[in-house]
Amino acid sequence: MADRFLVPTAHGPTLSMRRTSPKVPSPHARPVVLVPGYGMSSYVFGFHPSGPSLEASLASRGLEVWSVDLRGQGQSSWGPRRDVSLGDLAVDDLGAAIDHVLAESRCEDRSAVDLVGCSLGAALAFSHVSLVKDAKVNKIVSMGGLVTWRRVHPIVRAAFVSPWLAGKVRIGGTRVMARLVLPALARLAPTLLSIYINPRSTDLSQVSELVKTVEDPVPSLNREIAEWVNRRELVVRGVNVSRNLRSLSHPVMCVVGRHDGVVPEETSRAIYDEVGSARRELLLVGTDEWPIGHADLFVAHHAEERIFSPVASFLLERDEA
Repeated sequence: MADRFLVPTAHGPTLSMRRTSPKVPSPHARPVVLVPGYGMSSYVFGFHPSGPSLEASLASRGLEVWSVDLRGQGQSSWGPRRDVSLGDLAVDDLGAAIDHVLAESRCEDRSAVDLVGCSLGAALAFSHVSLVKDAKVNKIVSMGGLVTWRRVHPIVRAAFVSPWLAGKVRIGGTRVMARLVLPALARLAPTLLSIYINPRSTDLSQVSELVKTVEDPVPSLNREIAEWVNRRELVVRGVNVSRNLRSLSHPVMCVVGRHDGVVPEETSRAIYDEVGSARRELLLVGTDEWPIGHADLFVAHHAEERIFSPVASFLLERDEA
């Protein structure tokens, strides 16, 4: 069972968080914070259609796991405004979440957290340590994440070709739409769907559960993402996070889906190639028989042993003296 928290913040929003505690805590392990990506909530971390979820898998190996919903995600509130920026999420929301975890954690080591950033969540994690002086973060895991767009899928490029237009369009009912469209695409256009999720690798019979992680896009973020796609480098609150990667020393692991079309392999592994960390690890996942797209990283068959277990091993490694 997970412990649930509503975390008031000094800047307005109330963040929803949950803690999954290990039965036998691993000594010296730090609390792990899972950060969801864009247009999704943390629901996917606690759900798997055919095996242990990411939360359950990490906790079974002795890690205390925290999942956070940033403003507007899951049960978290928006606060006084909805024109949110990447900086608001990376600095204000993620900072408040980290402070709460360190105050409430039962881990022996509460000096810092380890961050697992998923998709856009990885960009927020690297933005946090780039913008926050003495950020209380040790290891960072990027799961299908990105900082610099080395390659952009044509569908993504088309969606974000105009920052002005991206910032004007409001889309609602995304979860309902996904519930209707996903099964049809799985039957009629599996190749198109595969940039996000592969019916060959993931059980889509529980679509009604899977789409609970889907959130409506945010116009102000759409505009900022479009600017990022066109510029290629990530700039948050005036700081070039892409270039700052070279100066980081945090241990970093990059989990990259070979068939990911949302964040293509070249873009996702750019973090591994560019980060200055002495301790870095690259996990490429996916085969012709087991294709791994963007969402498959969290819900595919065999994810527990092929993805979640290596992530846990990286997080459990003792720091070098």
